Amino acid sequence: MALTLDARRETLRLAAPFRISGHVFEETEVVVVTLSDGTHRGRGEGGGVYYLHDDAETMMADIEAARSRIEAGIDRTALQALMPAGGGRNAVDCALWDLEAKQKGMPVWQLAGVPEPRPVVTTFTLGADSPEKMAAGASAYADARAIKVKLTGELDLDIARVQAIRAARPDVWLGVDANQGFTLGELGDLAAALDACRVLLLEQPLARGREADLDGFASPMPVAADESALTSADVPGLAGRFTVNNIKLDKCGGLTEALKIANASREAGLQVMVGNMVGTSLAMAPAFVLAQLCDFVDLDGPTFLAQDREPSVTYSHGTIWAGGDVWGGPDPA
Repeated sequence: MALTLDARRETLRLAAPFRISGHVFEETEVVVVTLSDGTHRGRGEGGGVYYLHDDAETMMADIEAARSRIEAGIDRTALQALMPAGGGRNAVDCALWDLEAKQKGMPVWQLAGVPEPRPVVTTFTLGADSPEKMAAGASAYADARAIKVKLTGELDLDIARVQAIRAARPDVWLGVDANQGFTLGELGDLAAALDACRVLLLEQPLARGREADLDGFASPMPVAADESALTSADVPGLAGRFTVNNIKLDKCGGLTEALKIANASREAGLQVMVGNMVGTSLAMAPAFVLAQLCDFVDLDGPTFLAQDREPSVTYSHGTIWAGGDVWGGPDPA
């Protein structure tokens, strides 16, 4: 079935600067894809992956290179071979899922064979700042049941940050994201300090490419792969080094590959996490489908934006909910 493809860039303003290891973000560009069969329309949003130089220009170029094949009519399986993993394929893949839901009058979760969605607890992320400001930020997340802390690779300062946050919020589940900021020599001291603060997840402590350094490292808490795990091809190299695989649709190129990664990770004995790049509710909703299969959920991207899309996902009592009106539901009757 022939399709019409529309792809456009959008700039999303952040409500405040957001700092992680090595980067400060004040805005981000996304690509929104709309696919139409003349009767129904499906949409998808891709945010790309900054550390892979997968930006809006690259995403648009990937989409334009595949335009003729997509508009001639393509399914999600063929798309995996046609386009490289990344934000461009993510946008097209999610638009295909949404379009099929409209065509068949079935929600995406049924098409994907996942359990009927329910609200799930999500982490709310604290960008790196002074310990005092991060503690205040943790207190401001009054409804949060889970908080993720961005570290910068400054060992003593990072430990002070986590200690301040734990003192401010003794009640919450706490995880940290190192964003590749540490070396193996620092990891023992970091993990011990985190354990004393009852941190329950350590995400990507070492640089991508240094995965073998984790051989034999006994962590007191689960260690999640993020930058070290892009697609299903990376899963075999994770077992024995990581205990959790953080799946992001922008990294792997869409919900189709994300579901494949989740299954492969389970088979490899890994727990599964879903994360996000900063994006609107249109990007969170497909990941919310995957979240129904996950042990850890980090889908707070829209909370950093000056303005989200409507309709939007709902955050309530520390959970996220994405209805079919946001994405992936049948056309309204």
